[in-house]
Amino acid sequence: MPLKGIKVLEFAGLAPAPFCGKILADFGAKVTVIDRVPDNHFNCMNRGKRVLAINLKVPEGQKLARKLAGTQDVLIEPFRPGIMEKLNLGPEILCKDNPRLIYARLTGFGQHGRLAARAGHDINYAAISGVLSMLGNKNQKPQPPINILADFAGGGLMCSLGICMALLERHRSGRGQVVDSAMVDGAAYVASWLFMARNVISLFQGERGTNVLDGGFYFYDVYETKDGKYMSVGALEQQFFEEFKQKLGLPELSQAIADENEMQTAKDLVTKKFLEKTQAEWSAIFEDNDACVYPVVDWENVMEHEHNKARQAFQKLDDGCLAPNPAPRLSRTPGKLSTRPSSSSEAVEESLDIIRDLKLSSQELQKLVSEKVLILPTQAKL
Repeated sequence: MPLKGIKVLEFAGLAPAPFCGKILADFGAKVTVIDRVPDNHFNCMNRGKRVLAINLKVPEGQKLARKLAGTQDVLIEPFRPGIMEKLNLGPEILCKDNPRLIYARLTGFGQHGRLAARAGHDINYAAISGVLSMLGNKNQKPQPPINILADFAGGGLMCSLGICMALLERHRSGRGQVVDSAMVDGAAYVASWLFMARNVISLFQGERGTNVLDGGFYFYDVYETKDGKYMSVGALEQQFFEEFKQKLGLPELSQAIADENEMQTAKDLVTKKFLEKTQAEWSAIFEDNDACVYPVVDWENVMEHEHNKARQAFQKLDDGCLAPNPAPRLSRTPGKLSTRPSSSSEAVEESLDIIRDLKLSSQELQKLVSEKVLILPTQAKL
């Protein structure tokens, strides 16, 4: 795998940092998570990782984490600015110990700026990024896309990209660096096209919910079917639109809309038409043509969709959850989703191997365990 041999130390946090570590693990990196407890079942993205429970509130725990960081290629930390410095684990110390270390700081507002020290969540970061103001229906409040935009796209994914770029640069320079990954910055960057296209094309020039791609135009929208399911319509280009209106049975439709009333009339016609048949019936009608009309597949059934099944896009884990397989797909060194929980005996043994590699004496190890600086899983044996 492309990141084989890369060692990553991830400090446990909420969704963005575990997702960043998951991406690196899926593509071959050895990821070790430092958590407060050895068996954190709440973190569903620890599969394929090793977990060490270290008490970072005491000097001995900080020294142990510092020693671990000296053996790693990448460090991911999800805390507000200054927290790692208070733990004596800031980049000034760790990057001096290990000049090749890529020190990734994944936060909401970044390492500086008026809001840097403030708490927040995805909805807040999306709001400050300017992107949330673009999302939602006309005359309604902005609607965030759950927590995908800032936490995962602008946060974990963008941070992993920064790490990979820093690793590539290190190949030339031999030096590590600090990656300042702010979810506000990342959410805005993911939406670069939404900002930059406004003066170039007419897709985004009005208020939210009135534009071509945000539900304002009837030929790019989602419609309910007879059985309470939905079809997605993206008939933008003329040739696709012609196919769409013929298959739908409304040849009188036109993309040349004079005003809002005409747009609503057309949308009402299409809405009524889709309610005449089930999702399966409409899917059959629009199968094997380029009308750009596809069913909205329920997440519970996504693994069974013919296209997803052919590409083996999902796996079912041992706990019954569905998990997407790593993307993008590399021809020689593809990623691989680990189905091994961090609490497995193999993962626990690998975690202990990391401690053993630090060449601590048996007395030192016993002291760390007895003083609860290092908290081992119940099944672990030194």
